[in-house]
Formats: sequence, C-alpha cells, structure tokens
Amino acid sequence: MEQDLETAIGIRIRKLRIEKGLTLDDLANASGVSRAMISRIERAEASPTASLLARVCAALGLSLSAFFADERQASPLARRHEQQVWRDPETGYLRRSVSPPATSSEVDIVDVEFPAGACVSFPPHTAGHGMTQHVWVFEGEMEMTTGETVHHLLPGDCLFMPVGEGHVFRNPTSKPARYCVVLNRSTR
Repeated sequence: MEQDLETAIGIRIRKLRIEKGLTLDDLANASGVSRAMISRIERAEASPTASLLARVCAALGLSLSAFFADERQASPLARRHEQQVWRDPETGYLRRSVSPPATSSEVDIVDVEFPAGACVSFPPHTAGHGMTQHVWVFEGEMEMTTGETVHHLLPGDCLFMPVGEGHVFRNPTSKPARYCVVLNRSTR
C-alpha cells in the first residue's frame, strides 16, 4: 500500500508540474528542492518528507491538503477505510484525510498521529497565504510555533493560525500525540 501511495504521489507531482508548464529545473528552483530529488520522487524512487512535500506543493500552488485531496467522484460520505492515509518517512507521523473527497467544501479535515519527540517544519509559502487552520489536540501535547510565538497545547486546546506564514509542529514529550487540523482553503 505504501509503495502504491509513493507511486501516486510521484505521478501527481509530475502531472501537476507538466500541467503548469514547469520543467524539473523550474520546480526545483521554485521549491528549493533539488532537481534530482524531484525526479526520484516522480519515479517513486524516494519518499518525500512532509516538509519537502510541502515545499514542492507550495511551488505548484497547492497546500498539502489540496495535494492529497482525492480525485475520485464527489461523495458526501468518507468511510474510514476509504480515507487517504500517508506516513511521513522522516518522522513517522501519520496523516489521514478525513474530509469527503471532491466536494465543493473549502474545508479539509485531517486527523494526525504525531510520534513522541517528532518535529516537522513547514516553511512559509505563497500558495497558503490567506488560508487558515485550526489545530485541535485530542491526546498528548503539542508545541506549535507560528512566527516568533510558541504555543503549548494540551488535550482539548485549539489553536487558530494562518497557513502561509510557516509553522512548526513539535511533540516535546515521550508520548505520541493525536490532533485534528481543520484547514480552510478559502483565501477570501
């Protein structure tokens, strides 16, 4: 299954790159990711980390959630066994796209299982400017950095923040955390 997802990620990046009329060099320059790494990802020879994939998506004009949006026929129901799941190969964090696919909603709901001691940085990117997200912690603890501000979140806490300004997700404890990201893709 993970190999299938790696292949699907590579195919989607290549498709989006070609649709935008970008060469590998163009995408490398725009994302700050090497041409060789992008080529390896497109051929499913490498698994991108969350941070690297976010940079490539931003250069393609997409948020990470929009990239993982399922292209199947719209349905108002997303059964758990049908939801897209991706594991970051660097940190092991597990990301489940909970929202029903291909609906007209500008809101994406993502369930995240974040390992103890893990840290993921998402650099600022223009694709996310105007988009916002809520991070709602269910279990464990998270440290969220937005700009210069660090927020320590406990179960039940919810943090609202802009997407495009960049942020850091960090679990400062020895226990895994679980949280929900509610992303509003609207830039109005």
